Amino acid sequence: MSLFVVNRYLGDEEEESDSIRESHAQRLLARLQSKAKEREQRETSPKRAKKRPAAESGESGEPKQKTDKPKKKKVKPTVTPEVPEPVKEVEPAGDKKKDGKKKKKKNDRLVDDAKQITKKDEGGVKEKGGEMQKENQENQEAVVPEAVVPTGFTVLGGFENKVAPKVHRVLPQWLAQPDVILRDIRRNLVAVGAVQGLSPATLKKLQDNGVTSFFPVQAEVVPAVLECVAQGLLVGRGGYRPRDICVSAPTGSGKTLAFVVPLVQALIGRVVCEVRALVVLPTKELAQQVCKVCALYAEGSGLKVVMLCGQKSFAAEQTSLAEQRGGKWKSLADIVVATPGRLVDHINKTPGFRLDLLRFLVIDEADRMIDSMHHSWLGQVTKAVFRAGSGSEGSSVFRRSEPTHITAASLSPPQMPLQKLLFSATLTMNPEKLQQLGLHQPRLFSSTHSGPAPSAGPASAKSQERFNFPEGLTEYFVPCTLSKKPLLILHYILHMKFCPLLCFTNSRQAAHRLFLLVRLFGGVEAAEFSSRLSTAERKHTLRDFQHGKIQLLICTDAAARGIDIEGIKCVVNYDAPQYLRTYIHRIGRTARAGKAGVAFTFLLDVQRNSFLKMVEEAGSVGIKKHSVKHQLLKNMAPRYETTLKELASAIKDEKDQFRIKV
Repeated sequence: MSLFVVNRYLGDEEEESDSIRESHAQRLLARLQSKAKEREQRETSPKRAKKRPAAESGESGEPKQKTDKPKKKKVKPTVTPEVPEPVKEVEPAGDKKKDGKKKKKKNDRLVDDAKQITKKDEGGVKEKGGEMQKENQENQEAVVPEAVVPTGFTVLGGFENKVAPKVHRVLPQWLAQPDVILRDIRRNLVAVGAVQGLSPATLKKLQDNGVTSFFPVQAEVVPAVLECVAQGLLVGRGGYRPRDICVSAPTGSGKTLAFVVPLVQALIGRVVCEVRALVVLPTKELAQQVCKVCALYAEGSGLKVVMLCGQKSFAAEQTSLAEQRGGKWKSLADIVVATPGRLVDHINKTPGFRLDLLRFLVIDEADRMIDSMHHSWLGQVTKAVFRAGSGSEGSSVFRRSEPTHITAASLSPPQMPLQKLLFSATLTMNPEKLQQLGLHQPRLFSSTHSGPAPSAGPASAKSQERFNFPEGLTEYFVPCTLSKKPLLILHYILHMKFCPLLCFTNSRQAAHRLFLLVRLFGGVEAAEFSSRLSTAERKHTLRDFQHGKIQLLICTDAAARGIDIEGIKCVVNYDAPQYLRTYIHRIGRTARAGKAGVAFTFLLDVQRNSFLKMVEEAGSVGIKKHSVKHQLLKNMAPRYETTLKELASAIKDEKDQFRIKV
């Protein structure tokens, strides 16, 4: 303590405190000066005039005029630097007067310096604030264009002002320019004798079956297929591999006969029985129908036709395909008609079933078969055709390998080609889907063009594919409610005498419910056709319907594909189809082979606009409105109400029986 007093008395502590205060004041002044410089640099930096939004400018692009009341500009409040309070020291009583004068002088000097800096900053801010107000007033009168600073880089932007180019679909040449098939069947019949390539035996077979004229699709496709086998099964026209053929024609135009006739004629001269033609179809009923036509025209020629669709047991089908003689398997089939699932099972499990000599692969209802490609049935078939080591190793003629690019080496020696024939009423024009089939230089026969015109607008560019409807078909839509649908069906049969009538629903539950309702109502011979029935029951039902024993056949879309039933004059869509292809195949059960037919579609109010737009864009000639007066249905209302009560109890009884069985 005595040391501290001596030091203060000698003046050492005073000198040390003075140096500390001076350094502190210098640091404070330097800090204030740096802040003032930074503020001055920010305020004096070049300001770019902001572009006003496009909404404020007129159509001519002129700037918006200044309003009477100028906008108030916000001026940032000036920040007054804080002046540090003088440091108070505790001194002895004897030195207060002497030291107090020195401290006061130094503190006053620091305060004066800080005030001068503050005044200088405030003056600069006021001066800059005035300049900013003047600039803002000038900017309100005229918009100053933004200065473009050359940077050497391309500045991107302004995409919202550019109109996006229209994208048009570009089809391959074989899809864009098909061989046109005439639509009108009756006016474009071609005599069988005028078709090139038909042999005398084929002509006689056609005449024996009552075929004297070909439809337009048959007159175009039959010569094209026969031309590919004019020089034998190994080579096509000019010695090259034959082109694949795609056919898109309306329902009931004779597509089945268009491939059956050339297949039978091409294989009729075979010596060894081998599977050389394979026809793949989506449903059992369609397979049975095609197999029947193939057997009819192969009768008496020695060709054997076998069907693989599950109609018989798997063991029975294996027996009909191959047999073992002298320790070797021998084929018993020349033409195989199959469904995809059953075909794959026999490829993997049936010994002696070989496809290494397959010449023709026919895919009927090709659009639906493409949709089922996830089952990879086509890959299984291709693998079986080009199986490693297939054919005779000693004879190079029967050597077979996966086809690649056409070169001189690939053409010598020649090998058995695999030609694909595609048929459908709604063949897709999507090249990506058709690419899954691995077509070789395909040739398209079509009755319509499905792509939009190059000058079409965006709406038409997004439109769906267009198809041809049967020539003799008349289309109607019937506005109705859910409760009136069964009454309308009964009205068409009992009052309008549409018999036989084919009625389509969207589910098997709806088909079964409608069947029970019509049966309980009475007066109509009705039957249902869906997956609820076994194969034998469905076959029996179709036969009775063809013979006229059934007036109303209520079915699902299982009967919409390719089923050819003679005498159907009326088709009713009890439930509006959700897809265009479904609608085309449903109404295609009538107006077949150039005959007349009528199609009715029941539409609810919420379905009307979308359905009519879909049909119109698909190329329909015109669908008309058919209204049924309420008075015509009023007489059946009492009986209908009683039937609904009976239906509820019938459905309940069925559920109880099902529970007992389970």
